[in-house]
Parts: sequence; C-alpha cells; structure tokens
Amino acid sequence: MRLFLITLLVFSSGLGSHSLFAHEVRPAFLQIEEQSPHHYAVLWKVPRTVDKVLDIQPQFEKSFTLSETLPPRILEAFVLYNYQLKGEKSIANTRLSIDQLNTTGTDVLVVVRLLNGEQHSFLLQPTRNSILIPETPSKWNVAKTYIILGIEHILLGFDHLLFVLALVLITKGFKKLLKTITAFTLAHSITLSFSVLGIANLPGPPVEAVIALSIVFLALEILKIQKGNSTLTSKKPWIVAFVFGLLHGFGFAGALQDIGLPQKEIPLALATFNIGVELGQILFVLVVLVLLRFIRSYVPRKNWTEKLAPYAIGTLAAFWLIDRIVGF
Repeated sequence: MRLFLITLLVFSSGLGSHSLFAHEVRPAFLQIEEQSPHHYAVLWKVPRTVDKVLDIQPQFEKSFTLSETLPPRILEAFVLYNYQLKGEKSIANTRLSIDQLNTTGTDVLVVVRLLNGEQHSFLLQPTRNSILIPETPSKWNVAKTYIILGIEHILLGFDHLLFVLALVLITKGFKKLLKTITAFTLAHSITLSFSVLGIANLPGPPVEAVIALSIVFLALEILKIQKGNSTLTSKKPWIVAFVFGLLHGFGFAGALQDIGLPQKEIPLALATFNIGVELGQILFVLVVLVLLRFIRSYVPRKNWTEKLAPYAIGTLAAFWLIDRIVGF
C-alpha cells in the first residue's frame, strides 16, 4: 500500500499547487461562420492561466486574409479574439492549421458553418495540427471529436477522478463496485443532458464547491469504515454515488458548454461526449483495480499507511473546497 500512497501524495501535492489543476484542461475553440460568400466571422477562444495565454494561432491558406475586428476579451479561463476572414474561394477543401499547437498539450475544437447550412466539427491535436476542411460534413467526425473530448475531460478532471478513486476504495466486491459506478454514470449523464438541453441548470461555482465537498465526505467515510463502523455509504455506496453524481453531471455540463456544441448535431455530440466520459472512467477504474491488486498482493499492509489515502484525498479536496468558496 505504501507505494500507492506515496504516489497519491505526490499527485495531490502537485495538483494542490494551483486551483486550476482541480479542473480538466479545456481545449481551445475555433468557430468559423460564413456570413456572405467567401466572407467569414472567426471566433478564436484560447485557454489561459493567471499569467499565461497559450501562444497558438489559426493559419489559413495564402488566398485568405485574416484581420482583427474587436479587441481581445479576457475571461476567467480564456481569451476571446474576433476576426474577419476573407478569401477568393470557399473555405471548403482548403487547409487549416494551428500554429505552435505541437508545442502544447492542448486540443482545438473547430466548428465551421457555411451559408448552405452545412456544419463541420473536428478536433485538432498537438500530433495532428492541420486538416483539409471537407466539403461534405460527416457525422463520424462529430462522434469521434466528442468521444475524444469526453475521454480527455474525465482523465484530466482530477476532482472527478478523485471522487471515483474514493468510491473504489470504499466499495467491497466487484458486483457492488459495478453497481456503484453504474449509479454514478447514470446520475451524471442525466444532469449533464438536462443542463445542456436547457431543462435544468445550476450556477457553476457552487456546483464546483459541492463537488469538492463530496470528496471530503467520502474521505471521512473511508476513515469510518476503516474503524469498523457500518455506514450507509459502506452498505449501499450506489445511493451516495447517484446523489453526488447528479452534481458532478452539472460540473461536466459546465465544461461541455465552455467547449461548445454543434447546433445541428447536439444529440449526437451529447451522446458521444457521454460515451467518451464513460470510456475514460472505465479505463481509470480498471487501472486503479489492477494497481490495488498488485499492492495488496506484494506490499505489506500497516494500519498507519491505510489512513494515509483518505487523509490525502480529504486534504486535497478540502483545499479545493476552500479555494472555490473564496472564489465565489
């Protein structure tokens, strides 16, 4: 258990250095909307931290001219740029690239809307920073894009991962764990869908604070279970997973709304984003289970080392909780 706990503590101390790392890293967003033949309005949304903006820029073919129309607007996590793009021909079948993207760890979601009503969505990544804009839109491109975004969202959403880790440590038995993870999945899928479709919503900052509080609660539950106390969480962890999963779904929705959705493919994008989140979550749970099995088989267990995991989880979550409340 010691190796696992040391890894967790290092992980926690690194993430605790700044509140930004409590959340997933959001991709950049490029929207290109045709307003008249060969004339386009371009919205370029670039991620930022407190003191740094990513030095990346869209690049078009030489037959196009890009000019700024409004001063940059600085938001909490992004900087917004507005441009006008003029060309001698349609942007379809031309190459788009993102300069310097290969030097970052950030993706770029691109949405292209044409006058004829067609809409394209695709994802550019550091390993693939250019694309030939297709003439005909593809549903597969939308599905692939949002599956990847969903996987990245959960694997880089450290607070959600910490909650799932606590559930794995609490739940005894594979069947009970499967039921618990399924309840969490169902709950956050419901509220994610409701929020994106405008059926129900909650303000982001309080939701993020309660997500951190949910992790603190699970850390305390782990300590109670280690002392031999029987709690609702230990008996029926799927109930707790479902209740808090509803709140986590609103957290997922906030990130998805920041990313953006293709207006003509909202159901497909929403469904495939959910699939991506679940694939990432399953991958994480499998890795944790394999690691725990290895540790329990080959590393001697001691009472004080058992307590390090919930204390590390609870301390980091408490830091996030205070930081998010202060940020209201």
